Amino acid sequence: MNPVDKALWFIESHFAQDICLDDIAAIAGVSRFQLVRAFDYATGTSVMRYVRGRRLTEAARALAGGAPDILAVALDAGYGSHEAFTRAFRDQFGTTPEAVRAGGTLATIEPIEAILMTETPTAKLEPPRFENTPALLIAGFGDRFSHDTSGGIPGLWQRFNAEADHMPGKVSDVAYGVCFNTDDAGNFDYIAGVQVRDFSDVPKEFARVRIPPHRYAVFTHREHISTIRMTVTTVWSKWLPASGFQAADAPFFERYGPEFDGRTGLGGFELWLAIK
Repeated sequence: MNPVDKALWFIESHFAQDICLDDIAAIAGVSRFQLVRAFDYATGTSVMRYVRGRRLTEAARALAGGAPDILAVALDAGYGSHEAFTRAFRDQFGTTPEAVRAGGTLATIEPIEAILMTETPTAKLEPPRFENTPALLIAGFGDRFSHDTSGGIPGLWQRFNAEADHMPGKVSDVAYGVCFNTDDAGNFDYIAGVQVRDFSDVPKEFARVRIPPHRYAVFTHREHISTIRMTVTTVWSKWLPASGFQAADAPFFERYGPEFDGRTGLGGFELWLAIK
């Protein structure tokens, strides 16, 4: 497995936390020495520079969106004071947090966006099982993505995991990553969330989606989560055309049971494709 993909997944899922090079190398399964060189060759930047750039970019995004308290943004980004945050922000972007908030846009800076993990098809796809499901109500944090911006999905999970225990009406700790509302340009909505009994008590800051009853082909992904794009590509570009089925106009989703470890990315999960 690609250690750089593992490192990218871990960084995107945990950059708001206090992570260091040793943490990232441990998840990638290689030495610090090997990770530093592999990451640099693959991405053109250093590991910790990327971590810093991603933290500050998401902080800048919050400020451009009108975050009222710069100190709160600084603390969320891992800085202990307004002054330390401003210094790092100016070093990264050549401007101040106040200027970005006043401008209300990221157009004046060069943000460091999430780097996409590998999506080459895999030869390890197991035959699916088939399931008929009732309707599922999923609530969580959502956003709209394109192919180019989908590297930001682990960051959405990072936000949701911090709030998951507070979801009213949660059915279980099983988590769902739901892709829906795909348009002709390939843009799609994605929700990282959990199943709820109904939507009536779900706070307004959470997104919602109803997955209708359907028949699904269910694929087990046993490898590290960083290879998810390889499995998804294989399902859509290889398995589906050869299967005799067609994809139904319904959400495509990931199901993360208790066996999945969100800290290491190991344990496995399932991909559910609605078919007809």
